[in-house]
Parts: sequence; structure tokens; C-alpha cells
Amino acid sequence: MKVNVQAPNFAADASLLEFIEKRLSKLEQFYDKIVYADVFLKVQKTSEKENKITEVMLSVPGSDLICKKESKTFEAAIDECVQSLGRQLKKRKQKQRAHA
Repeated sequence: MKVNVQAPNFAADASLLEFIEKRLSKLEQFYDKIVYADVFLKVQKTSEKENKITEVMLSVPGSDLICKKESKTFEAAIDECVQSLGRQLKKRKQKQRAHA
């Protein structure tokens, strides 16, 4: 799976990029037909501590799966997205098996 990371207005360091790829690669155990993942990292200019927004779009045959989470750190938001996308992939696989 190819992972594209976009971080407008700031430069994401190598350890964050490595963390993102490592976490997203775990999704392939649920569904092996993932084509690519687009990750968007944004920082909101607010006084709240939870100002890091992470959006992940997985491209799978048929349609795309999207998850958007907000957290104190990008790592926590990525973990939440991976859990959510894992559930979405499991549901998708179950539906495919039911129709087959």
C-alpha cells in the first residue's frame, strides 16, 4: 500500500511519517486490497489543546473509506483513525462475503 502524507503549513518530521506508515500498514491484515492511503495533517489555530486534525482516506476497489479525528497529538489521532478504519474494513469484508 502506498501512503501519501500531506501536511500544509508545517513540515512533518521523519519519525511521524514512519509512525503513520507503520500504523496504516496494520490495516492490510483486515483487507488486503487497499490501493493507497492519503493522510492529511492539519493544525487548527485555536486555544483548545485538541487542535491536531488527522484525515485518512483509504482507496479500496469500489469506493473510498474516510476517517477524520481530532486530538492533542497526531499520533493519538492516527491511532483512533486506524481503529475506526479497521472496523470499516471488517464490515466491508463481511458484506462482500454475504453477497458472494
